[in-house]
Amino acid sequence: MKMEFSLSSFDGALPVEVTIDEDNGRYMIRKSDRSGEYFNSPLELIQWVKAHFHEDDFCHPDEFRRMLEKLTDYELNGSYY
Repeated sequence: MKMEFSLSSFDGALPVEVTIDEDNGRYMIRKSDRSGEYFNSPLELIQWVKAHFHEDDFCHPDEFRRMLEKLTDYELNGSYY
């Protein structure tokens, strides 16, 4: 299973990319400044997103809210459907 999100932020030209790729064990965030965060589990990534990102950081807050809904569903149920 793989989830990828690409969100336009106000602080850079590149989008913020959030990836949960269970098949390949990749749990990472690429920030708009090209720096990144890497995690050992999807739950660590989700907790980091909730602690460090806010909807007003992004050009389209509704996209951030949809991503957060899917990540929360994944966190609670182990899926994003």
